[in-house]
Amino acid sequence: MQVVRGRLARRTVGFTESVIREMTRLCAQRGGINLAQGFPDFSAPAEIKEAAKRAIDADVNQYAITWGAPSLRRALAASYGDLYGMAVDPETMLTVTCGATEAMISTLLAIVDPGDEVVVLEPFYENYGPDAAICGAVPVYVPLRPPEDAFDPDELRRAFGPKTKAIIVNTPNNPTGRVLTSAELEVIADLCREHDAVAITDEIYEHIRYDGEHIPIATLPGMAERTVTISGASKTFSVTGWRVGWIVAPAELTGGIRKVHDFVTVGAPAPLQEAIAAALAMGPAYREKLAREYRARRDLLHGALTEAGFAPRLPEGAYYVLCDISRFGFDDDTAFAHWLVREVGVAGVPGSSFYSRRELGKHLIRFTFCKTEGLLREAGERLRRTEELVRSTR
Repeated sequence: MQVVRGRLARRTVGFTESVIREMTRLCAQRGGINLAQGFPDFSAPAEIKEAAKRAIDADVNQYAITWGAPSLRRALAASYGDLYGMAVDPETMLTVTCGATEAMISTLLAIVDPGDEVVVLEPFYENYGPDAAICGAVPVYVPLRPPEDAFDPDELRRAFGPKTKAIIVNTPNNPTGRVLTSAELEVIADLCREHDAVAITDEIYEHIRYDGEHIPIATLPGMAERTVTISGASKTFSVTGWRVGWIVAPAELTGGIRKVHDFVTVGAPAPLQEAIAAALAMGPAYREKLAREYRARRDLLHGALTEAGFAPRLPEGAYYVLCDISRFGFDDDTAFAHWLVREVGVAGVPGSSFYSRRELGKHLIRFTFCKTEGLLREAGERLRRTEELVRSTR
């Protein structure tokens, strides 16, 4: 008798395709305004584009060193030293990756064994759950509770145990916009030290902040040797399609991470690495302007959402607004998101995609404001019609 086996691995059963990318496709089909996926609709800085062109013209078109071009690693090491006082050896502590997304999965694959537990603060960026599943890890979720979107230290303490290998920390946070405080980071650091766990920090929005201070957990006492710091160029320089990210980790962990990175992607695009090395020299004036312009966009969209009845939470960092949609009478966030792009012409992301259980986010939707002010104004005009359209179409 022939035995018929499933052709897909069991690890694929527990997650779906990206809801964010799904909403982008649906928005394109409908000709709507895409406030779902976090990519800017405005130009990257001219300096960074010119640097990429120079690198291509100089025939920097073949493989870079697998773990990153020396120029970029040196620039990154200098940047971390200047900004945060971190002592980063570019030869043994830095790995350049194909975006922060690859950085996260390569890190987990290098550090986590099947059956290990990984603590995840929830709501979370939608990749973290599938990343854990791919690695065979057991995610242990700890809520960021509204209205402050803060974790309960006692709940977090109970989540750590003998099987805990790591905790994923995302600050500034996607989707809540929280910037974790020094006191919160100290709680996490204490637990990592107590349980010999690794802190894996996603700091991709480190330079997009409106309130609070960005404190890399690696700078806290005893944490440099047990922290993997992940960031990238996508958000800071408005080049989400370039896919240049990086990992800072102690040499012991870097050795394993580089092996995984090598076999997953070989390396990030060589000429674009040279361009990012040049971009890092743009300095504090560029970063201050970036945060100032994003604050204006945040305030514009937050005001429109408030007027439209979405009950938005004011983010402290990143470029997303998480909204409560309860007043519109939908008991399914996905149905509401599909209705919104179809009837109102604006795409957001259903809140349930950021939670381990759908019911936890069924009253939420996330919008992004990494768009031109003109487009945000047009989106605001459309969103102000939501309540009227709900009454007329349901």
